[in-house]
Amino acid sequence: MSESSPIASISANRALFVTTILVGSFLLFLIQPMVARMALPELGGAPAVWNSAMVVYQFLLLAGYAYAHRLSRLPFRSQATVHLSLLVLAAISLPVALVGLPPSPPGWEVLWVPLLLALTVGPVFFLVSAQAPLMQRWYFLRGMTGEPWALYAASNLGSFAGLLAYPLLLEPELRLADQSRVWSAGYGLLVALVALSAWARWRARDEAPARAASDAPAAAPSDFGEAAPGEERIGTGRILHWLILSAVPSGLMLSTTTHLTTDIFAMPLLWVIPLGLYLLSFVVAFADDRVWARAITGLAPVVVLLAGGFAMVSRDSGTLVVAAGSVILLFFMAVALHGRLYDLRPPAVQLTKFYFVMSLGGALGGMFTAIVAPVVFDWVWEHPLLVFAAAILMPLSSVYDWRRLPGLDPGMAKAGAFVLLAIAAFLAWNLYDVTGTSDPGATRYYLTVAIALAGLPLVPWRWMFLAVLALLMLGQGGVETAGRSLDGARTRSYFGVYTVQDYRSYRLRTLAHGTTLHGQQSTDPAHALEPMTYYGPDTGVAIALDQAQRLYSKHARIGVVGLGTGSLACFNRPGETWTFFEIDPAVLEFSRNRTFTFLDECAPGADVVIGDARLELANAPPASLDVLVIDAFSSDAIPLHLLTNEAFGVYLRALSPDGLLVVHISNRYIELQPVLAAVAARRGLAAAVRNDNPYDRTRFTPSSWVAMARDRAQLETLADARPDAPWEDLEPPAPRVWTDDHASVLPYIRWSNLLRKP
Repeated sequence: MSESSPIASISANRALFVTTILVGSFLLFLIQPMVARMALPELGGAPAVWNSAMVVYQFLLLAGYAYAHRLSRLPFRSQATVHLSLLVLAAISLPVALVGLPPSPPGWEVLWVPLLLALTVGPVFFLVSAQAPLMQRWYFLRGMTGEPWALYAASNLGSFAGLLAYPLLLEPELRLADQSRVWSAGYGLLVALVALSAWARWRARDEAPARAASDAPAAAPSDFGEAAPGEERIGTGRILHWLILSAVPSGLMLSTTTHLTTDIFAMPLLWVIPLGLYLLSFVVAFADDRVWARAITGLAPVVVLLAGGFAMVSRDSGTLVVAAGSVILLFFMAVALHGRLYDLRPPAVQLTKFYFVMSLGGALGGMFTAIVAPVVFDWVWEHPLLVFAAAILMPLSSVYDWRRLPGLDPGMAKAGAFVLLAIAAFLAWNLYDVTGTSDPGATRYYLTVAIALAGLPLVPWRWMFLAVLALLMLGQGGVETAGRSLDGARTRSYFGVYTVQDYRSYRLRTLAHGTTLHGQQSTDPAHALEPMTYYGPDTGVAIALDQAQRLYSKHARIGVVGLGTGSLACFNRPGETWTFFEIDPAVLEFSRNRTFTFLDECAPGADVVIGDARLELANAPPASLDVLVIDAFSSDAIPLHLLTNEAFGVYLRALSPDGLLVVHISNRYIELQPVLAAVAARRGLAAAVRNDNPYDRTRFTPSSWVAMARDRAQLETLADARPDAPWEDLEPPAPRVWTDDHASVLPYIRWSNLLRKP
């Protein structure tokens, strides 16, 4: 068959439209983390930047889909002219760089940060986000064989590729300026592909009869609940169904990330996995071949019962089994709900309306999880709620319906179902007893499987199926989770979930941020003011603070980045001046209300500065500190902007010429010695590490502290003070220094630690 045949022409044009959609979606998910990384040093705390970025991106995506819907109501040639003109005009803002806004007035950061991001990336993000639904609309009008829905699968495949490309390829290899230039080149390619797609559609009348309303003037734009002449009317109920079927998976994707990093397994780059599987769920659900979508939907009840019960776990399980189960649960539920969404799709002529409602639902689900839930809940309660909502909404396969077996009396079937429900409840009670022990072991998983086997025959009665899911959630740890909330043990802020817990048998009170212990205090009055955990007497920070007056006189000036329980305050000596820098007011409240009394009892005159430490230190007078301690990790997350070469420039400016910098680098998953060795070499600093491995693990925690100074004599003083607690040279430096323009944790991940429980 010749290449000029109609079939060959159709295949070539389909490939063109698929390529255009792939490139656009790839660029969309490449620019999201890139711009947030650009803004990080200027805006401070990572959670604030990423949450603000997410809100901006969701609303820009929603605006782009609305634009595509409205534009599609115009005659095709008008669509092409308008869209290409705007794409070319938006190129003026390239290469992507932060706009020069004046500094935010105090208290207005919540509006200033989204404004900065929107002005920086808004025009190109808005237009690129519109290209996926718009190209599908153009493809449909092309008069080709087949429906356009599979092109949406291609769109999400491109998004998935972009998502992986940034942390795995661009961030480790390129500076931000080079990343921006690469993205700009990709944008130029996208404009060329859109122009080619428009040209292919422009010639449609010469090659094949277009479908109805292809080039004829369109009717007046319809409202979302009404239909233009010739269109099928879409009822409000159906639109609401689209909305909720898209909102729940979107919220579940974010809640899965939060739940994993808060309570299960705080590994680096973990956010990539839930988001990637969420995108892949569209690829499966919107594919022309329905085999995989039906198979995954059919197996979804099994996965819900086996993995959904862990949705209320609020203690660190630290196992890949539980973490893998959580992300598999997300994928199966997302495919099931998105598959149902596909089944409820409208005629292709209304696809832009459909995608707009989907985008609105996704934005609402994301807002509920990222903005509303942290304010309303003291823990990540949004996660079990969304898992339960997904179980309510997902289609249940008839393969589980045994009620109509030959010779089976309906009454007997229902009686048997109640018996199975009672068995599930009995097993869940035993599961509750097992999970309450210090080491539930394999028994926990055996009971989970047994309850799931009892629950599967109850799928035909949805309410019974949901009851078994609720029993599993409560048995796996939900009772403990609810109890901590009722006891007021948790505090949730914009920056995370903090849990205060008393261990009466050990006479200890602990503070955990996510999965990581951040300090503890003895409830025994005789030992209440003794620093514990990472701050014991043999730790690097204890040695450095004990020698502060020897090094800098009685009036030594001490700065500490990160307050925690306030343990370090008890190294305060008369005459010293102490300043703590803490980003989260909720952490300071633990000291103010005397949940932890270190600060109040040991350093009542210390100043506490609320805000991002790097920004606050940049405003501090030069040489205003003699010792600066950096101890600002949240769970196992790495605050990159506090460990770059530019950040160390801020610290050295705030330190006196002979000042001492002490950095806490204890971390389960990231090896930070090469990073600090590289910046020490760049800055000409002497550096040494003190690794403490205490015998008494009930009071003290293994820790690693790095001391850095312009003069090696300062470090020799620390070594001479405690010969029994030796300091060591750092590991060889990393090939590259982390900078604001280039930093990646990928080369420094301790992969072996990801495979075992800490």
